Amino acid sequence: MVEVIGGGLAGCEAALFLAHRGHRVRLVEMRPTRATEAHRTEGLGELVCTNSFKSQDPANAHGQLKREMRALDSLLLRAARESRVPAGSALAVDRTLFSQAMTRAVTSHPDIRVVREERRELPEGPAIVATGPLTSEPLARAVQDHLGDEGLSFYDAIAPIVHRDSLDESVVFQAGRFGEDADYLNCPMSQEEYDTFLRALTHAEVHPGHDWDRVPYFEGCLPVEVMASRGEDTLRFGPMKPIGLEDPRTGRRPHAVVQLRREDRGGQMWNMVGFQTRLRVGEQGRVFRMIPGLEEAEFLRWGSIHRNSYLNFPERLTPWGSSPRRPDLVFAGQLTGVEGYTESAASGLLAALSLHRILEGLPAALPPATTMLGGLYRFLREARPKHFRPMNSNWGLVDPLPTRIRDKRKKREALARRAQEDFLRWLEEIREGRGDGEGPQEEVGPQEGVEP
Repeated sequence: MVEVIGGGLAGCEAALFLAHRGHRVRLVEMRPTRATEAHRTEGLGELVCTNSFKSQDPANAHGQLKREMRALDSLLLRAARESRVPAGSALAVDRTLFSQAMTRAVTSHPDIRVVREERRELPEGPAIVATGPLTSEPLARAVQDHLGDEGLSFYDAIAPIVHRDSLDESVVFQAGRFGEDADYLNCPMSQEEYDTFLRALTHAEVHPGHDWDRVPYFEGCLPVEVMASRGEDTLRFGPMKPIGLEDPRTGRRPHAVVQLRREDRGGQMWNMVGFQTRLRVGEQGRVFRMIPGLEEAEFLRWGSIHRNSYLNFPERLTPWGSSPRRPDLVFAGQLTGVEGYTESAASGLLAALSLHRILEGLPAALPPATTMLGGLYRFLREARPKHFRPMNSNWGLVDPLPTRIRDKRKKREALARRAQEDFLRWLEEIREGRGDGEGPQEEVGPQEGVEP
């Protein structure tokens, strides 16, 4: 018997994946025994925020993630087809019909038993924990006790991330303050540029969020717009201080500087230091592209501040998301630090695949980093623990192409072709027992839905 804790997207995907492979599954969902601040029903797979699963275009990172999920026979995608509503190139659903389809698929499987109770301790046998950002306090304490006091965060302050290739190299320069730690990229501002930016920032529209999502701000991670409202020089003496920096174009200290910090080893993703924000996404794009050097910036992740529970994956978990002490205790969903509906569901699939292999006496398996899922899991395990924050799908996660393609559309199409070929090849390898996921791979046909 395998226990899956949490009846959200990741838990449902994991339960069905395991049941289809001959495991008896006990799926534990605390609703309606214990409600949350966000959920409104007792249905499995309930969507609490948007009803959109984002783009289906394979040249889009979210579109490629869906292709990889489809190859793993994703329940989410099948339920979405049953409940789809018109939304252009995006995959959007009727929330009620979607949850009903998820619930029906899980509860009708003869090897899945759904139990409505609150799990307050970690199971002793093989299990997947997929309780999401609103994990109940008793179970969160049990996780902390198992992984360590610093293993679980309850507050999420996220700064935007931009792609290095989209920066204006004639403006942005690499340097550290006073010549030290030259690992930062710097966007210099004149006084006029700073004043214009400040006016736009303080008048931009803020996302109100849910009642359950309104958290008290810590002084150490205030939203950038809140800092801006405290005075015209607050940012210049805070995250935008220019001290110790010299603009190579002028040979002088800028009036203000926005610093970018490397987010990945490959140097493709760069974090806007100190720019956690509650601005609406459209406003973030409008205002932050006023920063010199970011006029054409490609945003890989938008900023946010909200209540969240997530594990420090790179410091506390194995590469496939299990407890280091218990390989058969695997974590999945938003609790692992993935951000987004499809990312959460996909992590449930990968968690179930690895647990299935472990129970069969095989090593856990992860896709290569040329794929969207492989790139996401590489980020989770290789991010710097001190600065670890949740991440969603984006092309900055995957290995760069061997040759640079400047046309953005053609570049993404090439990344998507390679990702799909490598993902299907990896599935074929693990199905035949020829590898554990990230070694050299042999060519196979372009079929989808391979049984791992």
